[in-house]
Amino acid sequence: MNNMQSPPQLSSHRIGFVSTRFNSTDGVSLEARKWSKVLERLGQSVYYFAGQSDQPDEISFIVPEAHFLHADIQAIANISYRSPTRPPEITHRIHELRGYLKDRLYEFIKKFDIELLIAENALSIPLNIPLGLALAELIAETGIPVIGHHHDFFWERKRFLVNCIGDYLEMAFPPRLPSLHHVVINSLAATEMGRRRGINVSVIPNVMNFDNPPGPPDEYTSSLRADLGVDLDEHFFLQPTRPLQRKGIEYSIELIRRLGAKARLVISHAGGDEGNEYVEHVRVLAKLMDVRVNFVSDLIKTERGTTTDGHKIYTLEDVYRYADLVTLPSLLEGFGNAFLEAVYYHRPIFVNNYTIYSIDIKPKGFQNVEFTGFITDKTIKHVDKILSDRKFTEEMIEHNYELGKQFYSFTVLERQLQVLLHACFSREAWGW
Repeated sequence: MNNMQSPPQLSSHRIGFVSTRFNSTDGVSLEARKWSKVLERLGQSVYYFAGQSDQPDEISFIVPEAHFLHADIQAIANISYRSPTRPPEITHRIHELRGYLKDRLYEFIKKFDIELLIAENALSIPLNIPLGLALAELIAETGIPVIGHHHDFFWERKRFLVNCIGDYLEMAFPPRLPSLHHVVINSLAATEMGRRRGINVSVIPNVMNFDNPPGPPDEYTSSLRADLGVDLDEHFFLQPTRPLQRKGIEYSIELIRRLGAKARLVISHAGGDEGNEYVEHVRVLAKLMDVRVNFVSDLIKTERGTTTDGHKIYTLEDVYRYADLVTLPSLLEGFGNAFLEAVYYHRPIFVNNYTIYSIDIKPKGFQNVEFTGFITDKTIKHVDKILSDRKFTEEMIEHNYELGKQFYSFTVLERQLQVLLHACFSREAWGW
């Protein structure tokens, strides 16, 4: 007999997502889209507040200063993470923008009659310090129910450890407020939140729509390999991440070098918020090792289309379908959204045993080419078998897909969100 209670029934509510952007293939944007789809499936209405958004204008509220790449926001960040003391003019500018962004948030709530906010990493990673402060103050002033969806935290990133904004980090990244329910994407983050902030949190991992398997490639993608610069006689290794130091792309290059087979590494994303020094490092290393590496972020977007010079634009979903191997040698991940994408698109995976993979994902029983800190001859042989033994590879990827469906599907997320929303809208749950 099943003793689990069914999730409580939900009435319809108007929910506002808040982040620096909702128009990219980064993990935060992708996961926010999945949450919005499931929420809409539950009968909720969703709206977006951000510096940039690819959502329809009628449900978006765009404020350029909310984007972490806005010139004023970048100027603040550049100084904030360079010195242990804060120039008074930076304090003044932070509070100017905090006040401005808070006013815009109030407008957003009023315009769309928002009943619940979901802060997507805006109260986690301090890339836009004024936005985090604005959100914290607004929550304190209104008591509006809020879900803080935290993908990673400042204490997990070396670049944020030397700073002159410790007071703001304590205040807003994340804040401790009675109407704010915290959600993290892995069990280690939950433990650390309890230790650092004394906050109880929910753990909701990243998901994919495993209940609806992807279809086969269509005619549009028939020229994809050629358009991405992969020759017919080359193996297509896909690095579906931003080229950042913590992604460990050196290991992907070493793998190709030691494998000896003709292969090309395709890096799908642009560098993002951490500069281009690592990108140049990857280029130099690839050249030294005589490994072919293509950077193709200009050809991979959230929607198909055409570049200004007439080249096809593909989605990341299109690209996954053609990869012979997905390389994920990350040193650090909040969860590993690309891992689930590779499982969903039935691709074999080369993965470093980063902490969250070892603690939360690997115990589920996934079968991958794994290494811990360095590549061995056994690693190379395993990859070679995947590339040469089709039956072996098919069994592996089908096994992984079934595990993905069991643990990381939209159905699992739907049940978790039902419980979470009930808690957010229950006044008794907050002790009011």
